[in-house]
Amino acid sequence: MTRILVVEDDPSIRLGLEDTLVAKGYEVEVVGRGSDGAERALTGRYDLVVLDVMLPDIDGFEVCRRIRLNKATRKLPVIILSARGAELDRVRGLELGADDYVTKPFSLLELLARVASVLRRAQTDSPEPVVLAFGDVRVDFVGQVVTRGAERIELPSRAFAILKVLACRAGEVVSRDTLLDEAWSMDEYPNARTVDNQVVKLRKALEGDTDKPRWLVTVHGAGYKLDVPATAVQWAAR
Repeated sequence: MTRILVVEDDPSIRLGLEDTLVAKGYEVEVVGRGSDGAERALTGRYDLVVLDVMLPDIDGFEVCRRIRLNKATRKLPVIILSARGAELDRVRGLELGADDYVTKPFSLLELLARVASVLRRAQTDSPEPVVLAFGDVRVDFVGQVVTRGAERIELPSRAFAILKVLACRAGEVVSRDTLLDEAWSMDEYPNARTVDNQVVKLRKALEGDTDKPRWLVTVHGAGYKLDVPATAVQWAAR
């Protein structure tokens, strides 16, 4: 599950951000002080930091600077939140390495869109899965070829996109919202039912018993999991 650290001192905004991001399927941790945020960011494992500027001890700019100076977190995506919309503040935040800058007040829908966009950009810098192999199934993402035993199986490009999202998180639960965000483009308007229908089709193509799937399993109330070991995925060389 994608992990997000929220550093925000306003309790109402902090709670609103936490509830909204959790409802979207993210795992969220919240803190109210800059020093705590910097410590968590540098020692924890997060996929994104949402960072307020006006904090009671060190400000968000300093937290961002510390994140970028640390080798382990140099590429950790950061979205800065600030009521200070002046151009110089925006420039300062971006020069310090922030990936986006959102001015308060903002809509939660806009923030969700920016979070999804920043996460997508970060993932394009990550190694791409090139081969997925489990049971008698082999998926070649580069050539978009799937074989099951000696049989070649034709799959649409959408199925490959879904499999790629699941392969990147092999063994983890992936929410429907995450699949919608990453396997569909922004100009399309699918819903959770669309995801379910596509997963059913994938099971029919890849599983021996679709009533008792072994590999592509449903985690009720949470999403789907590609239940394979990490060694089932081969990654592109960097």
